[in-house]
Formats: sequence, structure tokens, C-alpha cells
Amino acid sequence: MSPPATSARVALATLALLASCPASPAYPERSIRLVVISAPGGTTDIMGRLLAHHLGEGLGQPVVVDNRPGGGGLVSAEIVAQAPSDGHTLLYTHTSFSVMPSMHRKLPYDTLASFERVGLFALFPNVLLVNNALPVKSVQDLIALARARPGALGYAAGTTGASGHLGGELFKSMAKVDIVHVPYKGTGGQLASVASGETQMTFASIAAAMPFVTTQRARALAVGSARRSPALPNVPTVAESGLPGFDISAWNGVMAPRRTPVAVITRLNAEMTRVASLPDVRERAAAQGAEVVSGTPQAFTEHLQREIAKWARLVKDAGLVLSN
Repeated sequence: MSPPATSARVALATLALLASCPASPAYPERSIRLVVISAPGGTTDIMGRLLAHHLGEGLGQPVVVDNRPGGGGLVSAEIVAQAPSDGHTLLYTHTSFSVMPSMHRKLPYDTLASFERVGLFALFPNVLLVNNALPVKSVQDLIALARARPGALGYAAGTTGASGHLGGELFKSMAKVDIVHVPYKGTGGQLASVASGETQMTFASIAAAMPFVTTQRARALAVGSARRSPALPNVPTVAESGLPGFDISAWNGVMAPRRTPVAVITRLNAEMTRVASLPDVRERAAAQGAEVVSGTPQAFTEHLQREIAKWARLVKDAGLVLSN
């Protein structure tokens, strides 16, 4: 039999097989629920709503924000882990998602296996602020002072596991200094404590810290991200100031329940990439101290794996208490 005849038979068989299979429904078929890790009003919520609005425009269906704070992100993650794998329930989460495996002996989901990564959406550089009266002009000066006065410098931060606390502990570990965690309930309190001299230093989001920097109530010593922030272009990074590899950028990203079809993940990632390129989105993100980013699901997975490993090492080295 000639090759053309064989090709014709294969084509006919393929058409018959396709005809026997039900057509795949278009995605999305209905509104999409975006479960946001944080309460309304915070930076993560603002960024999640910004993404939801523009995603809905591109997908042709509304993307409805459902704020589910609690447990450092456990509540929102468990909801999405148990949702149908059809792309109509998504998780908008942040850095604490990668910290939870180290802070809890057991989670109601598998941090990697229970989810499909869709994409990173935003990075939030932190800034290291010090009290104006502290006799330091650089990170190296701060390290030298802390080594000369072990246990005398306090860093203001939220409770155990909060981003500011982890930033302080990472600095403590990498710089090999003895500084003391002074807990505060909110970012406003920790910033005010540094301005007043109640504590000597803190790591805080650039958006929250900028009013203290611009009014010179506290001094920006370095930014905690891997590269300099456009908001503080003349302020060096901690990494370039003597602690290579230091990076405590907070992040926001989108995940879906495991076994969500690849075609759905691909569509969502493409829409997120489109949204990230919009000038309005970039401007509004910058007002929140955020940098909008885009990338593949695989790149997000690799980022998450690095974050999990980093915080696991820190939790172990710092001897932080684990929850059940």
C-alpha cells in the first residue's frame, strides 16, 4: 500500500476518534473565584483586586475576590486545595505560603503537590530602616555595632513568622550578630518604634516605610531585595553591602488546584502576562511599593522551591518554635 493511502487512513481514523469524543467546554464557563490570603485593604488584597479586574476583562468572565485570611495563609490554601480542578477557583497568595511548611509540623495540604503554579505577579522589596541617632551609615557599620554590643540592638517586627521577623532573623543569621526581636502587632507600630528610638532597626515594606524616609523620621540603610528598588534608587541592597545572597522580597502569585488542565494554566498565565504589561497596572503597583513581574509556571515553581528551602534553613538555624 502506498504512503499516501496510509496517511489518508490515519487521518480518517483520527477524525473518527475526535468525533466520538465530546467537545471540551470553553474556559472559563462562569465566574472565577480568586481566594485571597489576606484581609481586605492590605497591599496583597489591593494587588489581588487589581489582577482580578484585568483578568476578568481578558477572560470574558468576572473574577470575584474572596478574602480568606487566617492561619498565616492556611485557611485560603486549604480552600483552594480542596476545590475542583477546573480553573474556576484560584489562590492569590504571598510569601507566608512558602514559610508555612517550616513553621508547622503538619499542614492540611501538600505545599507543592496540592497545587499547580500559574505565575508570579508581584514582588515587594523591603527596606532596612534604622533610628536616626544610631551611629551607622552602612550595613557594615550596623554589623560592626551589633557585634560590639551583642544583645543591645532591638529590631521591631511582627509576631513570629511575619515577614519583618523573618527579615530580622535572616540578617541575624547571615551577619552572625546577636540582635533581639521586639514584636509589634502592626507595621505602623514597628516603624514608629524605630523613629522614636524604642527599637533601633526594622525591615518593612517600602510602601509603608516611605513616609518615614521622606520626612527623615528614620534612615533607609539598605533595601532587602536582590536588586535596587526604583523607589529608592540611591539606596544599596543588603546583598551588595556585605551580605551576598540576602533577599527578603515578599511576593504575590497565583496557584490552582492540582490536576488543573495544562490548557487552563497556560491560558491563565498568558492573561497574567498581559496584565503585567499594562502601564496602568505597573503605575498602581508602584504606588503600593510593588514591582509587577511575569514568568512561566515553571519559573514560579522554581522560585517557590528556593523560598521553601531558604526559610526552612532559617527556621532551623534560628530555632523558631513549630506549631502543630
